[in-house]
Amino acid sequence: MGRMHSQGKGISGSALPFRRKPPKWTTITPAAVVELIIKLAKKGLTPSQIGVVLRDQHAIPQVRFLTGKKILRILKKNGAAPEIPEDLYNLIKKAVSV
Repeated sequence: MGRMHSQGKGISGSALPFRRKPPKWTTITPAAVVELIIKLAKKGLTPSQIGVVLRDQHAIPQVRFLTGKKILRILKKNGAAPEIPEDLYNLIKKAVSV
């Protein structure tokens, strides 16, 4: 399948590393990551926004490799999960704006 904004027809893209262990250079503990996730969720961030903040500002590449759980499961366990799924919320928001 061709690309929309370029000439290429390649299939290369980003892929997760094969090793499912946290990198040796991460110094933050899993408990601190969970606390940080809950704090960001209380500010009103969605799970994908939380992942971007953790990646860009706190140097946590994959929460799942560090804690063993995904961000949404951590939020559900602590009662901070959104009421409706994030993808459905975005579809509703897009339909309302049209």
